[in-house]
Amino acid sequence: MISKIKTALKALRHGEKGITGLETAIILIAFVVVASIFAYTVLSAGMYSSQTSQQAVYSGLTEARSPISLSGFVVAKTNSGATDIDTMIFTVQNSLDGVGIDFTGGGQGNGLNVVVISYHSANEVEEDLTFTASQVAWGDDDSVLEAGEKMEVTVDLTSVTELIEAYDTIAIEIKPPRGSVLKVERVMPPQLDNIMILQ
Repeated sequence: MISKIKTALKALRHGEKGITGLETAIILIAFVVVASIFAYTVLSAGMYSSQTSQQAVYSGLTEARSPISLSGFVVAKTNSGATDIDTMIFTVQNSLDGVGIDFTGGGQGNGLNVVVISYHSANEVEEDLTFTASQVAWGDDDSVLEAGEKMEVTVDLTSVTELIEAYDTIAIEIKPPRGSVLKVERVMPPQLDNIMILQ
C-alpha cells in the first residue's frame, strides 16, 4: 500500500517544473523598475504642482501688497484766506525692492499718468488729480521711484469743487500700475492754518 502511494506521488511530481532563482530575480527587477518609474512620475508631478502653487502665491502677494508706502508726515496747505485746503504734500517710498513706479505726468486727463491720484470724501470723488513729483534725498533725479528712493508728491486740490474745511475727513488714493492702492486718509484739524501737519 505504501509503495502504491509513493508511486502515485512520484507520478504527480513528474510533470512539474520549478521556478528558478533567475526567473524570480527578473520578475522582482521588473516590479522594482515599474515602481521606480511610477514614483518618479508622481514626484515630478508633485514638484511641478508645488512650484506652480508657489509662483501663484508670490504673484498674489505682489498684487495684494502696495508697492509704495508713506514716509513721514502729510502736509496740507490752504488758500490765501485759509478757508479751503488746496494742496496736499507727502513723501512716498518704494516698499517692493526692484519694482519701479513711474510718476511721469501730472493728471487731468493728459494721458501721461502711470500713477493715478484720486480724491475721495463723503460728498465728492475726483479722479486723476493734477500732481507733481520730485525725488528727495538720494536718487537719480528721474520720475521713476526705485528701491531706496523717496519721492515728494504735491497734489493740487483746486479741481475739487467742495470746500475742505475743519473736521472734514478726506482721502487721497495713489493708484500704481501694479499692486494695491495706497490710501492716505486724514481728518482736518479744528482750525485751518496756512500750513498744517495732518495726523
